[in-house]
Amino acid sequence: MHFGILNATVAISGFTQGMLLPLIAIIFERDGISSSINGMHAASLYIGMLLAIPFMEAPLRRFGFKPFIITGGLAVIVMLLAFPVWKSIWFWFFLRLLIGVGDNMLHFGTQTWITSSSSMQNRGRNISIYGLCFGLGYGFGPLTTHLLEYNEALPFIVSAVLSLLVWLTLFLLRNEHPESTDTSKSPSVLETFKQFGVVWKYAWIALLFPFAYGFLEASINSNFPVYALRIGIEVSAVSILLPMFAIGSIVLQLPLGILSDRFGRRTILTTVLPLGVLTFAVAGVFQEYISVLMICFFIAGMFVGSMFSLGLAYMVDLVPRNLLATGNLLATVLFSIGSITGPLIGGLTIQYVENISFFYTISLMLLLVLLVLIISKPLRQAATIRV
Repeated sequence: MHFGILNATVAISGFTQGMLLPLIAIIFERDGISSSINGMHAASLYIGMLLAIPFMEAPLRRFGFKPFIITGGLAVIVMLLAFPVWKSIWFWFFLRLLIGVGDNMLHFGTQTWITSSSSMQNRGRNISIYGLCFGLGYGFGPLTTHLLEYNEALPFIVSAVLSLLVWLTLFLLRNEHPESTDTSKSPSVLETFKQFGVVWKYAWIALLFPFAYGFLEASINSNFPVYALRIGIEVSAVSILLPMFAIGSIVLQLPLGILSDRFGRRTILTTVLPLGVLTFAVAGVFQEYISVLMICFFIAGMFVGSMFSLGLAYMVDLVPRNLLATGNLLATVLFSIGSITGPLIGGLTIQYVENISFFYTISLMLLLVLLVLIISKPLRQAATIRV
């Protein structure tokens, strides 16, 4: 029950994120707002995540996983219900920023709880299930764009109700606290940043994958709806295309996690990244054919839709156990930076660069990460480190 509730929580968090990015992008595009402003607005969710990060670890260690996650879930529900109250670019920016804070609490709490309670033998499997549940939620999120045909407020209300139902199950959990080298006190913000330095020293290569996944995910769900509308693809087709990436990631999420337990995270990542680069390049060539795009989105999801969970498992392999909470927090930092960078670069590319497909930007980013992975040499994990 414990594992199931945590995964249901991250699934509904994925649903919310998967809904908000394309939904607001389509609403703003219909209202005539530029793609660059649209992309910057999408970054507000992840700006909220980043702003909250230095203050996450101390309350988690002090109060434990359960109250921490419950607080984050409540914040998301309240903000979702506030969207229909007033339609304003800056008000919605503020709401998305606060949802980013709440989502950060949900992700940091759940993934730290799962990674710290997983053994070396089943770590890749458990984190892959975690990623699978997020992918399921994220994949179904864009389907709510169909509800715009009936009422603009309806998608927000549906997401809030689903979030509330899952949020209530959190009260069934028994509270636990993360492992620490010093249980007498919680780390200060300065100590958290010092720990970031240690974690980065050991696991910087693994942390590139949360960044790459954030870049990829936010670009597809925020920039692609705008790009698609501008090249003549209908909203109904966009709402079908977007879930294909998430569905593809669901297909191989668990198998890749199990294979990474057996053959190593680095081996699996080096195998799947070139296929992702190639698939997005093909999508750029045949971007006018919806059937080809559906296949490309699905195949790309199969190969690079697991980057976050594989990168997270790789980070846990490299980081001392007492710094797992800090490692999960830093993974969220890199994911947020990638999620901010993706829509910004994508929005500017769509607005100012002609005759260059949006998909080539993603393909180039994945290629750079692949090259860094090939030439990198990570440090061996120490048993424990005091900071």
